[in-house]
Amino acid sequence: MTDAPTPQLVRLADYRAPDYRIGTADLTFRLIPDATIVGARIHFVRQTAMPVGQLRLDGEDLTLLDIAIDGEPLRAEHYRLEPNALVLVRPPERFTLETTVRIDPAGNSQLSGLYLSNGVFCTQCEAEGFRRITYFLDRPDVLARYRVRLEAPRAACPVLLSNGNPVSSGHFGDDWHFATWDDPHPKPSYLFALVAGDLAVLEDGYRTASGRDVRLAIYTEPPFIDQCRHAMDSLKRAMTWDEQRYGLEYDLDVYNIVAVSDFNMGAMENKGLNVFNTSATLARRDTSTDADFVNVERIIAHEYFHNWTGNRITCRDWFQLTLKEGLTVYRDQEFTADHHSRSVKRIGDVALLREGQFTEDA
Repeated sequence: MTDAPTPQLVRLADYRAPDYRIGTADLTFRLIPDATIVGARIHFVRQTAMPVGQLRLDGEDLTLLDIAIDGEPLRAEHYRLEPNALVLVRPPERFTLETTVRIDPAGNSQLSGLYLSNGVFCTQCEAEGFRRITYFLDRPDVLARYRVRLEAPRAACPVLLSNGNPVSSGHFGDDWHFATWDDPHPKPSYLFALVAGDLAVLEDGYRTASGRDVRLAIYTEPPFIDQCRHAMDSLKRAMTWDEQRYGLEYDLDVYNIVAVSDFNMGAMENKGLNVFNTSATLARRDTSTDADFVNVERIIAHEYFHNWTGNRITCRDWFQLTLKEGLTVYRDQEFTADHHSRSVKRIGDVALLREGQFTEDA
């Protein structure tokens, strides 16, 4: 048994803007259960007028295999490894950092970062899980554009998903295949997502107010696929409501939801690739109550509404968590009130506040 690290006190008054920003992050994953290889090409640009002595990148439980800057292997005096960081010494004003690391999804019992459970590769990066995938500025005020290539055996992982829009796919070797995803919208690292495995899919489509066609898909373990129709209908209602009430239209070509039994959160709003626990997604008339149906609708809508209140407009630091969550909760409450009984919804919200939040605050 290993001891957990001692929590460190973080003060809002200590906030400092990062010395560097990240323009683009190109990631390649070779998905092997106990030895996944992650290649990263990350473009950094200094934001300060004066040079900095060192740049500290977050990283946990990573095995560094290769490191280079602008194509040149880095000598030992130009970087150092710390228990939870990679420190670059006297980095240039602009540079591309190339790293290759090895991680162990099958042995990741924290279920933070990239992990393997029940044969499915899955990620959870909020709040600080991305540092368990590769070395990075793992903080919400660093937004980057991501391009991701996933490689895996076809038999074990016929489905390969990440954020953004699908760009290309194909086969190589005897039994491997790949898929490339590109997210055109800058996002913080906590919204990165990856899912790979043998999943069934329910597909549909949605035409936005401006006439754009969006492909909708819900992926889940094959035995559960017949319980996803209500979630899909709820998603389409949420998209229409957000357009009509707030003038907010979806901004990618695809919207994917993945529902897996072993996801460690209720749901997560990763850009274009929401990941849910099956308990927050599945509903069927012969096995679910009215409350179950309303709850699935609410959670589906909540994560969709995060596309603007949380994803496109995000947090500067984690002290602002209540802003993105509070505003999105308000939006999902209004959505439910508009589609059902406003009075019943208000009474339920107040009861929950009194029974849960007031007790916690006391």
